Amino acid sequence: MKKTMMILGVFSCMPFTYAQEGYNPLSVRPIHTSDVMYQRTVTRALDLREKQNEPLFSRNQEITALIINGVSNGVVKAYVNDSLDKELSIKNFYKNMQSPALAALSDDTVDLFLEYGENWRAVVEMLQEEKYMARDIYQLEIKENVLFDKQQSKWIYDIQAITLYIPADHPLNTRGIQITLASFSYKDLAEKLFKDNPKAIWYNIENDREHKNLADAFDLRLFSSYIIKVSNAKDAFLSDIYSSEEKGRMASNWSAQQLMEYEHNLLEF
Repeated sequence: MKKTMMILGVFSCMPFTYAQEGYNPLSVRPIHTSDVMYQRTVTRALDLREKQNEPLFSRNQEITALIINGVSNGVVKAYVNDSLDKELSIKNFYKNMQSPALAALSDDTVDLFLEYGENWRAVVEMLQEEKYMARDIYQLEIKENVLFDKQQSKWIYDIQAITLYIPADHPLNTRGIQITLASFSYKDLAEKLFKDNPKAIWYNIENDREHKNLADAFDLRLFSSYIIKVSNAKDAFLSDIYSSEEKGRMASNWSAQQLMEYEHNLLEF
C-alpha cells in the first residue's frame, strides 16, 4: 500500500507539461500529434469595418477595447509578434498606442526645449492626447493551424494567435505603414477574457436575443477574412511570393480553394 501511494505521489509531482506531451500548448482543444494527418499554418487578415465583421466591432463592445482592457487589467499578456515567444511589457504596449509623433519625442527635456523652445510642455501635452483608441484599431490578423484529425475524421481550424495592427491609413499614423500593436495567445483570450464574460459579445444585428460569446463566434467562424500567408520554407507572405498585392489577393483565393478541395477529398474518402 505504501509503495502504491509512493508511486502515485511521484506521478502527482511530475510537471503538467509531461502529461501533455505530444499536444500543442497553444490549442484551445489540443489534438495529439499522432492523430494529425495533415496540417498547414495559415495567416488571415481581417478588417473590422467590413459588414460581416461589424458584430465583432459594435459600439462600446469592440473586441479591440476588450483586449486592450484585458492587458491593462493584467488578465492577458501581450506579445511582440504572433510567434508568442517574447512578451511585450505594458509600458511598451501603451507606447505602441501613442502617435508616432509622440513616440519619437526624446525623454531628454533639454532636447525638447531646443526643438520646441518655451512651448515644449504644451507640445508634449498636445501630443499625449494623440493616441489610438479601440475603434482606431480595426485591422487584425489571425494565425491558425488548419489540420485534419484522423481520429475524429474532422477538419479543424485551430486558432493560435490574434494580432492587432495600427492601420496604415489612419490619420495619426504618419509613418504610412501598418504597425504591429501586439499579438495575443488565442487560448488566453478565449479562456481568460472571452469565456463567461458578458462584455465579450458578438453582436447579432438581426436578433438581440441571439448575441453570442466571442469564443463561440470564432468557433463558428462568424467573421470575414482572407488568407495572406500559408506556411512555406521562406516564411513569405503571398504578396511577396507573387510580387504584387493584386496577385497576392488572387493567390489568397486560390489557397482557400486548395484547402477546401483538400478537405473535400479527405472527407469523401
